[in-house]
Amino acid sequence: MICVAWRSQGMHQRQRGTALPVVLLIVSMMLATTAAWFEGALFAARNTSAVVDQMRSFRAADAALALCSRALVDGATIAPPGPAQSGEPQDWRRQQTFEARATTPLRSWPGSARPPQCVVEAWRIEARPAARAFLVTARGFGATDDAQSWLQMQLVVDGMHIERHWRRVVAQPF
Repeated sequence: MICVAWRSQGMHQRQRGTALPVVLLIVSMMLATTAAWFEGALFAARNTSAVVDQMRSFRAADAALALCSRALVDGATIAPPGPAQSGEPQDWRRQQTFEARATTPLRSWPGSARPPQCVVEAWRIEARPAARAFLVTARGFGATDDAQSWLQMQLVVDGMHIERHWRRVVAQPF
């Protein structure tokens, strides 16, 4: 019996030496998994913040577009659209022109860096000389000036009939 006890104690000594590397391997795997989950959660939070910022700028631009279009149809003076051009106006694509002619139909927008803006440009449709046409361009901001949404509406007023054509500007023009 003494011999058996001595033998099991020797095996116990050998097993104790292999437990540490196994525990270290499991702990390092748990650490790597936790770090990956943390990076994934951080990425998701940043992505969610960017989507919220984009939605904020879109809603601000949409509100400005609606207010400026309504004021134009109602005959309110928001900003003189300037002389009518033949062909679709392009002044909204130039930063200096846009900034100089932009109006702010709202004093502020919640969470936005700046209030939304709009510009109205008049134009002539060659096929419909009796109609008055306007291009209303609106720009909304998110939490920073870099988060912007651009929306446009083409308004064609032909007597008592008003046509509205909405579109989203995909890329910032300047």
